[in-house]
Amino acid sequence: MGIYLSRLLRKSSTEVCKAPPGDRAKQDLSELFTPLAHEEEREINNILCSSDQSKQIIVMHGPSSIEITKEIIRCLRPGCWLNDEVINLYLELLKERAERDSKKFLKCHFFNTFFYNKLACGEAGYDYQSVRRWTARLGYGLLECEKIFVPIHRGVHWCLAIINMKDKTFQYLDSLGCVDHGVLRILARYIMDELNDKSNIQVDTSSWLEISDYIPLQQNRWDCGMFMLKFIDFHSRGVGLYFNQENMEYFRKRTAKEILRLRVD
Repeated sequence: MGIYLSRLLRKSSTEVCKAPPGDRAKQDLSELFTPLAHEEEREINNILCSSDQSKQIIVMHGPSSIEITKEIIRCLRPGCWLNDEVINLYLELLKERAERDSKKFLKCHFFNTFFYNKLACGEAGYDYQSVRRWTARLGYGLLECEKIFVPIHRGVHWCLAIINMKDKTFQYLDSLGCVDHGVLRILARYIMDELNDKSNIQVDTSSWLEISDYIPLQQNRWDCGMFMLKFIDFHSRGVGLYFNQENMEYFRKRTAKEILRLRVD
């Protein structure tokens, strides 16, 4: 795994970070990079830089029962890998954001970090029955969604798979520039089983395309989780991925603020 990461990092560091296609001026992205207020910056720095690594709960998200302690939130410090709790709480907050303003954000479904590993388990490397109940009480069907986000964890590396129900495409976003077609094949099989089970609809995903658009690449060994969260954030807004490695420190602090406030804007 270490050699794999080193080679990919050398590759990404030599590539020129080009802007994604389209006219950026046509998209108002100011709210995506709103500077933190001085008091917010001070509060976040105190929490992230504190030597207190206790298990004291500082945030409790009632609907998901996710608890964030002082120790857990420290993963948002520069140079740290993100953990499941922070990622999953952020995904819950993205879901709540879309529910608050359905006209502004796309209709999406956000699977948590445990979904794919559960789906891809078993002797055959695929077990629909183990995740069949995951969508039973959503209040909506995946058929109604424009995009479905699936976090993928590869040892020490976070990636993202997207099932685009509107365009009938699959996408694999890896901030190290790789594509795992095996993951997409598993998800293609999953969406067929899911629509058949929940909606009694027969779908042949063999005609769905695997697309590969521009994605910004990380230039270090630890920001993959942060890149993944921003892939989801920007895609759920329906805007291009107009960010790069230089924005990661700001995104880490902004994510800490949003978790402490239990609200993503």
